[in-house]
Amino acid sequence: MSAAFDVLVVGSGAAGLTAALNLAGTRKVAVIAKGALGEGATNWAQGGIAAVLEKGDSFEAHVEDTMVAGAGLNDRAVVEHVVGAAPSAIARLIELGVPFAQENGALHLTREGGHSHRRIVHVADATGWAVQLALEKAAVANPNITLLPDMVAIDLITGRHAERFSTSGAVHGLYAFSRAAGRVETLTARATILATGGAGRAYLYSTAPRGATGDGIAMAWRAGCRVSNMEMMQFHPTCLYNLQVKNFLITEAVRGEGGHLKLPSTGERFMPRFDGRAELAPRDVVARAIDHEIKRLGLDYVHLDISHRDPEFVKGHFPNIYEKLLSLGIDITREPIPVVPAQHYTCGGVAVDLDGRTDAPGLYAAGEVTESGLHGANRLASNSLLECLVFGEAAARHILSYWDDLPVWPAIREWDESRVSNSDEEVVIQQIWGEIRRFMWNFVGIVRTTKRLERAKRRIDMLRQEVSDYYRNFRVTPDLIELRNLVEVADLIIRSALARHESRGLHYTLDHSQMLAEARDTVLVP
Repeated sequence: MSAAFDVLVVGSGAAGLTAALNLAGTRKVAVIAKGALGEGATNWAQGGIAAVLEKGDSFEAHVEDTMVAGAGLNDRAVVEHVVGAAPSAIARLIELGVPFAQENGALHLTREGGHSHRRIVHVADATGWAVQLALEKAAVANPNITLLPDMVAIDLITGRHAERFSTSGAVHGLYAFSRAAGRVETLTARATILATGGAGRAYLYSTAPRGATGDGIAMAWRAGCRVSNMEMMQFHPTCLYNLQVKNFLITEAVRGEGGHLKLPSTGERFMPRFDGRAELAPRDVVARAIDHEIKRLGLDYVHLDISHRDPEFVKGHFPNIYEKLLSLGIDITREPIPVVPAQHYTCGGVAVDLDGRTDAPGLYAAGEVTESGLHGANRLASNSLLECLVFGEAAARHILSYWDDLPVWPAIREWDESRVSNSDEEVVIQQIWGEIRRFMWNFVGIVRTTKRLERAKRRIDMLRQEVSDYYRNFRVTPDLIELRNLVEVADLIIRSALARHESRGLHYTLDHSQMLAEARDTVLVP
């Protein structure tokens, strides 16, 4: 089966829906999601959106805070552009009905780590959910937007898939597996926008949603696009260690309110050995310290203990954490919480310009899937949703302005399953998936060495071959599609980490512990 649209948006979070809504005034747009519409990372964003809205704050201060967090690897022109566009992006969300917190008739602004001023607009501690809800409501109501859930993108369609073969490099849509129909469908369009999120599920522990398998990054790479700074993976210090619940975040406020990090075997409070600020040290310092102790002692987790505080204080300050952990058999007023650091955000991705254009004609990208130059070597808190909004709109604006220049799709071949059969060993997929996530965690995690990275590279080379053989022989399934992408992005992360011979921002290696004088992007070319 095939379907044609003016524009195809891959991903239904803040970036994808913002792009779709900006296009739908004059164009027919399809938005595909590989699960339900609200299952992406936007829905999970607790913090807020950074914007200069307060007297005494300035664009220059927000730019400087972003550059400092990014360890100089940011593109200043991009940072200035995004920061300057933030207030109007917030205004548009208010028009859509996002109920941002107010105080005395004005927006209530909070301050987060790395920010020099109060500039975070928020909806309690569920900003992403409120933004997602408003964008979805507007998209559902728009007759020019077709929402297609449960469509798993496989590959971008290029001239190689045309009935008359071409090496033009232009993108004409994509092939996607329909979960409902149980078959691959051909979706063509004049322009395609990747808004597929990050690659957090390459790691054993991640706060990212289940679908964050780097699909857009892998598809763009296979279509001939450059990727940049894939070694820059952000880790949160304290994620619940639980075999059933893999991505429950324990807020940093627990440490802020007196929680102690301890070794499970002895009860020793270890943070004072690493930093004078102890548990109140910056996020990356705490994450590296926990990682060091886990590797040194062969632990699965460390303890975060706030049970020495008054029980009513703990329940009053952390009601959601208290209830959630109690349901798992942990009473945080009486016992410590087992925690591990977890992958939190993918700062690298598909290289794009200020208009969201990739290297392939007809292909755009926005949000966590990209490396736009905004985040550099480390993302500043609450700049991620902002990037989605600004670049989603920018991609739409460029498509509309240059519509006549976009490639017209040729006759495209339907998906061919004539030489494959149904798999008789699905266990292979689960086994390889587990292997990747574990060695990425152990060898390409928070603290790296050249030897660990080389071990990871040997393993990923072997697994890429196994996955390639499996993919050639068996019909695609959603799990196989994700595994094929996961093995690709894991390789890109490892190659990028091996190429950076310094420690900068999120990339910390014991073999090159100093930061070089010149900040350079790690750019991989297909």
